[in-house]
Amino acid sequence: MKEKMSFLKTARNVIRTEIDALALVHKKIDKDFDRAISLILSSNGRVIVTGMGKPGLIGRKISATLASLGTPSLFLHPAEAIHGDLGMVLREDTVIAISNSGESEEIIKLVPLIKKIGAKLIAITGNKKSTLAKYSDVVLDAGVSKEACPMNLAPTASTTAALALGDAIAIALLKAKDFNVEDYAFYHPGGMLGRQLLKVKDIMRTGPKLAVAREDEPIKNVLLKITKARAGCASIVNARGKMVGLFTDGDLRKNIEKTPDIINRQVKLFMTRKPTVIYEDKLAMEALRIIKERKFDEIPVVNKSGKPVGLIDEKDLLGIG
Repeated sequence: MKEKMSFLKTARNVIRTEIDALALVHKKIDKDFDRAISLILSSNGRVIVTGMGKPGLIGRKISATLASLGTPSLFLHPAEAIHGDLGMVLREDTVIAISNSGESEEIIKLVPLIKKIGAKLIAITGNKKSTLAKYSDVVLDAGVSKEACPMNLAPTASTTAALALGDAIAIALLKAKDFNVEDYAFYHPGGMLGRQLLKVKDIMRTGPKLAVAREDEPIKNVLLKITKARAGCASIVNARGKMVGLFTDGDLRKNIEKTPDIINRQVKLFMTRKPTVIYEDKLAMEALRIIKERKFDEIPVVNKSGKPVGLIDEKDLLGIG
């Protein structure tokens, strides 16, 4: 039990050290951050992130985050760069170099070459007087008082600080570019994340799978349209094409006994008025929520003008996961 408690204490100490490191970076962040964002926004190229060792791993994550949020980015390994990969860097690019000491050998060999190409250079470093800092157009101070490592050697708090600054850059650029949910969905089409960002219009049934009838049509016509569409309902519209009701097989069943000639009567007399609908630009997840909460099988889809444009079926939602 004592051994387990010592591990728990260690975990808390590590997390506390990294929290303190982030608090320090939060306190030190200044107008140089605005300058860094302006530098990237004024560039016509990509954001190239580089770093050696553990900072390099952080750099890969920062680059991936930038790219996923609409800022073209790639990671450049500094050792590979000086053996040919430097050709990836263009004059129009902005390079973010990550080094806590600012004196990493591979980085120091690389930065003069970056400057010779003409690309702008942003440093994320814990040493504002380092060689890297001197070469850079903008320096972001990621200095921490100590690492979480008890020997104060393994990059821990310093890499957390660098990662947080990288995330801050990515989100600042997101806001500057008005990057929205639609954009995010475009860059994340696969997996669960992509499915959660699908819109109703992406999966709704349309064309021959959509039954639409005028409110003055006899129910027998409406039933034929429902059967042809292989649906469970029909969207009912007025003379202007605006949806005014929904007719389902349930509406037929509950009225057929007391109205034997119902199939010859106008559908507007038996339809459900003001039915639940969903707009085509809503997320499919919202449609699924409505279906589950209200125990529907289908929901009619309308556009901004209130005209029916599709139908969402529970089976379609479950089919895409």
